[in-house]
Amino acid sequence: MSTDLAPAIAALRSGGIIAYPTEAVWGLGCDPFDESAVLRLLSIKQRPVDKGLILIAAGTDQLDGLLDWSALPDACRKAVLASWPGPHTWIVPATAGVPRWITGSHAGVAVRVSAHPTVVELCRGFGRPLVSTSANLSGQPPARRSEQLDPALLTQLDAVVAGETGNLQSPTTIRDARTGDVLRG
Repeated sequence: MSTDLAPAIAALRSGGIIAYPTEAVWGLGCDPFDESAVLRLLSIKQRPVDKGLILIAAGTDQLDGLLDWSALPDACRKAVLASWPGPHTWIVPATAGVPRWITGSHAGVAVRVSAHPTVVELCRGFGRPLVSTSANLSGQPPARRSEQLDPALLTQLDAVVAGETGNLQSPTTIRDARTGDVLRG
């Protein structure tokens, strides 16, 4: 693990909120199983809990017990798995192991196995997936570079991971794993 990730991982383990670069934009993250941390992140973003949040992982092993693969036809499951690692977010049926503060008012959970090296190292160092939502207030444009992060937002965070976003020009596409329908393009 890079020493510069140690403060962010420590912040995550103590219920903190971090900013980190992803495939296209800067993200805010926290431990998805820490309700207080997630509710604090939603408060910072001014985002309602019912919208749900994306989980980002370093590998499919970090999603074990969270996704109900049996609720998907085999071809759909294979399409999801074939797209990872990469900038593809899918809404997959969730198991009871996914808290409602992550799924919001939905039966599925938005998940992505990233190929972004900083994200992979961060998730591996933390030992599980992270919440991944754009590092901006709801309705504001997302930051593509660290210098675009809102100073008011930065004062509310516990750590900022150094790094650069990937080559994607817009946030990842979100698709429904059951239908393949694009929900965000």
